[in-house]
Amino acid sequence: MTERPSALFAMTAENVPRIFPPQTMARLRETVEIDPALVAEDFTAPRVREALAGAEILITGWGCPPLDKDTLDAAPKLRAVLHAAGSVKGFATPSVWERGLAVSSAADANALPVAEYTLAMILLAGKDLFAHRDRLRTERAFPYYEILPGIGNFGRRVGVVGASRIGRRLIQLLRPFDLSVSLTDPYVDEAGAAALGVPLLPLDDLLRTSDIVTVHAPGTPETRHLIGARELALMPAGAALINTARGSLVDHDALAGELRTGRLSAILDVTDPEPLPADSPLWDLPNAFITPHLAGSQGNEVARLGLTVVEEAERLVAGRDLAFRVDGEGLERLA
Repeated sequence: MTERPSALFAMTAENVPRIFPPQTMARLRETVEIDPALVAEDFTAPRVREALAGAEILITGWGCPPLDKDTLDAAPKLRAVLHAAGSVKGFATPSVWERGLAVSSAADANALPVAEYTLAMILLAGKDLFAHRDRLRTERAFPYYEILPGIGNFGRRVGVVGASRIGRRLIQLLRPFDLSVSLTDPYVDEAGAAALGVPLLPLDDLLRTSDIVTVHAPGTPETRHLIGARELALMPAGAALINTARGSLVDHDALAGELRTGRLSAILDVTDPEPLPADSPLWDLPNAFITPHLAGSQGNEVARLGLTVVEEAERLVAGRDLAFRVDGEGLERLA
């Protein structure tokens, strides 16, 4: 690879200045030859096609068109794809892996705000904050010095479903708190769980023994409705379900049925579909707290993704190994 390799942005153009603010863009341009004004939203556009012919690095992000065989044939010098977002499965076709390109993802950087959001929701759910906020709003008063039974985070049992990047980062963030954390994941063995510092449980046992269940599994055909009516019924009365992964992991009809009874509560940052239909009962249930897919990188957090890509580009140009290299296998499990 040349000393300052030629690079090309491939994402939605409006995201470039958000992900690469001026200081980050300047650092990137010290490392690679790149035109910030030329962004590939369509790989068939003439100017993009011309740039592809000389590009050694593609810097991709949300909105990147598919990297199919025709596109890769038009980029004979391409050696690496640095993705300024999470999963690459939306654009990385089998041709990417057949070509043997080095592919890097900022999934680890994107995992942090999701883990932070989840940590916040766990602590708030432990205080039953949302129900008590509504109580205060309705009554406009509260009794001072009242010790409320059944709430608090001392010894609260938290079950993590899925040792994804986010699940693992969350487990790290939970360590300073007086919580009892357990994990379920079919791809993790006892030694792997011990390395994370948590006990490994079958899913059913985790559901039975957790006050708060937080879902971080991949969204695949096999995991659709991983949490359904049977699984929800295993959760103890007063438990809370948090989902920041994929809406398809939870059976919303079954969840609505459980919530109607008042037995459980739920915090959903993802739904299936997104957004929920206007007539979904989840909108109006007082024990359902729904946020608009905010957990992932938002606002100033997206700049962290750009910084990750710049650091990867610097490693690449220096001839060092990529820190966040991914391959065509196991991408979703570690999303």
